[in-house]
Amino acid sequence: MAYGAGSADNSGLLPPKLSGYNIFSGNPVTLTPGNGFVQYELATGLFTDYAEKQRLIKVPAVKPITAVNDGLPQLPDGTILVKTFYYFRDKRTPSKGRRLIETRLLIKNNNQWMAGTYVWNPEQTDATLATGGSNTPVSWIDENGRGRKISYRIPGPRDCASCHTADNNLMPVGLKVRNLNITVTRDNKSINQLKYLWEAGVMDNVAPEQFAELPAWQNEKYGIQDRVRAYLDVNCAHCHSDLGSCARSAVRFAWEIPLADTRITEKGKRIVNLMSKGSMPRTGTTVVDTAALGLIKQYFQLP
Repeated sequence: MAYGAGSADNSGLLPPKLSGYNIFSGNPVTLTPGNGFVQYELATGLFTDYAEKQRLIKVPAVKPITAVNDGLPQLPDGTILVKTFYYFRDKRTPSKGRRLIETRLLIKNNNQWMAGTYVWNPEQTDATLATGGSNTPVSWIDENGRGRKISYRIPGPRDCASCHTADNNLMPVGLKVRNLNITVTRDNKSINQLKYLWEAGVMDNVAPEQFAELPAWQNEKYGIQDRVRAYLDVNCAHCHSDLGSCARSAVRFAWEIPLADTRITEKGKRIVNLMSKGSMPRTGTTVVDTAALGLIKQYFQLP
């Protein structure tokens, strides 16, 4: 599909407040989707300093998205993609509440994508459109009862563009059919997500078995090579592509590229070194994903 050039700096084109979109129903902290917004999940998600994420999509009622292959589906004008980043105050007990940090939007109109980042206020009642990047202190208790503190990076327009731009075209990254082709729970029932999105009016009817399934990188039922490749595909492939910001690199991480053509195996030490230093991914994180790094070290048999 051809994507318009778009822009990551739309401070003059987007509403100043997130509430103008009616994305959430009732108290925003509950993250209850508003009318027309449908939640979706990914098999493997982007790592962002251990933040939790809610993903929503809204499409025009008469124009569902179309899956043509395992990659990005065809998304009609009027599509809104929403990703809200938050932390549970105590991950062991989610009922103790959450803190919303930011909500990122990708909006398609006239065959062009626009991006916007909205920062939540301390009262957690609304979020304001950001015109530049910023840092905010975040603290939480993790699943092991350990108190954590970080300086969370909220991206500016240039940060967004560094990952979401290919050949000067702004475009989505994670919403690939193979990453959507998973089993989810809706209304206390298990259902293939592609089927669910069709029932919800978001996607054309498809046969899920016709499409690949990206492994969930943390799921040990998959082999280590598949888990590592899934993680690298989601976290690194968008930059390490022929049209991405790391096009000059010899390494490619996209899932669909045969391993022998990626140079992943021969660059194992380099990959681990950059990840250990927090230099890959170079945007969107301030701390190292230690669990993923450990798995990748194991795969390359490195200490």
